[in-house]
Amino acid sequence: MKKGQSQRLTNQHKKSQGVVGIFGENAKFHDTSVGAISKIVLEQLTKEFAGLEFRDRKNITKEEINSTLNKVDSDLGQILFVSNASIRPDGGLIEVKDKNDNWRIILVTEAKHQGKDIENIKKGKLVGTNNDQDLMAAGNAIERSHKNISEIANMMLGESHFPYILFLEGSNFLTKTISVERPDGRVVQLKNNSGTLNRIDRLTAANYGMPINTNLCKNKFIKHDSHFIMLQATSIYSQGDGEKWEPEKILEIMLDVARTSLEVLEGDIDHESSNS
Repeated sequence: MKKGQSQRLTNQHKKSQGVVGIFGENAKFHDTSVGAISKIVLEQLTKEFAGLEFRDRKNITKEEINSTLNKVDSDLGQILFVSNASIRPDGGLIEVKDKNDNWRIILVTEAKHQGKDIENIKKGKLVGTNNDQDLMAAGNAIERSHKNISEIANMMLGESHFPYILFLEGSNFLTKTISVERPDGRVVQLKNNSGTLNRIDRLTAANYGMPINTNLCKNKFIKHDSHFIMLQATSIYSQGDGEKWEPEKILEIMLDVARTSLEVLEGDIDHESSNS
């Protein structure tokens, strides 16, 4: 690799071109969906790495996942009951073409919103069967996220990175206790250690209990007895106070993880054609 090219990839993390500048200094971007922001990520990566070829996909089939698993080991990826089964992460997938014309995943994003307690309290709305409660017991719909995470982990079993980001938003994902005032002045406390309210612990199995709001894209290799185990950890990001995500912050995180993927893959991508 030419001198300075490897460092250039690493230095992308230190660049502060500014996500505000990417959105446009005078145009406020309001769409916080990871699908919409993923398109901006793709455009930005194409500009930064003009010699590399990128693409995005909305979904990935179980058949392709099984085929990839089978290439890793012939015992894997043998069973498929529904021929057209697929997974569809909210933000889709972004891939880069390597030197051997293989597409490699560099970003997968999903977003989950659960819990409207903050909004309800601010409006003075009571909930529950008899409309006499401040807080609604949390549901379990977010547990379906584990399926997509597991499927992408299968797809990337032969990789040394796992660029899966899970954005959490809502009162069911608090990381600190907060107080919210009702219109009548009464203050309601939402405790982050409440088993009735908080569901974030049901997702941290996907990052092995490592810190949230942290880029965990590079796989972790741990030694156990005489062998090593590779961990594919999801990068979980949560608004600790239950407020809404700003699109600029989502973009910043997605770009950071995508650039980390390119760092890991730098020996396999066509660095000769990337920007110097």
